[in-house]
Amino acid sequence: MAGSIAITVADGIARLVLSNPERRNAISSGMWQALASFAAEAAHRHDIRVAILRGEGALAFSGGADISDFDAARSDASGAQSYDDIVEHACAAIEGLPFPVLAVIHGACVGAGAALASSCDLRIAADTAFFAIPAARLGLGYDPRGLPRLLRVFGSQGARQLFFTADRLAAGRAHEIGAIDMLATPEEVDAVADRLALRMAENAPLTLKAAKLSIRAAEGPHGPLLAEAKRATSAANASADYREGRLAFAEKRNPRFTGA
Repeated sequence: MAGSIAITVADGIARLVLSNPERRNAISSGMWQALASFAAEAAHRHDIRVAILRGEGALAFSGGADISDFDAARSDASGAQSYDDIVEHACAAIEGLPFPVLAVIHGACVGAGAALASSCDLRIAADTAFFAIPAARLGLGYDPRGLPRLLRVFGSQGARQLFFTADRLAAGRAHEIGAIDMLATPEEVDAVADRLALRMAENAPLTLKAAKLSIRAAEGPHGPLLAEAKRATSAANASADYREGRLAFAEKRNPRFTGA
């Protein structure tokens, strides 16, 4: 099956690369499943504090779901539902990771690629990048389970524009409406993302987990998430890291957090 997800972990940062360059990093069924598998494992690892997700090369974050899958896996309504389940499961898994996830966007970020980028916590993009949702050009129905992510990132009017026109939304305009958090030149964008990730990785991981859960709970009707956020906040307040943070502040030094 075409495409793969390359994964490396170093210095507290997991780096995931969507690798299918012959198809502008289109995401195959196997790649969606690999993303979900990574998330299931990484959620329990203590050596990962931040993740960076990008596409291979500088032409595309992702051109979307791999159309070559569609004849076999998405040829009718039943197949479309099964395929949408795979995509939704992967996006929800990335969204639910207990640490920040940064999408680094070069070039095209299209269709399901835009959905995946919207599952990340922050988006850092090259000023030459663009988003598009071409569903109306393909005649396919967009899974409504993915719409809350797009609405959160692009806003109601931005999502309407993407869906109704199927036109490109340039990185500059996406930055203006808040869909992109940081904008840089293509030559600088990876370094900008690396510096941000390293800064985050130095922070207390239990605090980051509690904050992410609290933010997600506040964004929508997520009763179970609110209870989980309260437990995570209490765990951070009772942690050795909290004691270390107070001590480091008093001693005027950088804290050394362990996630305990």
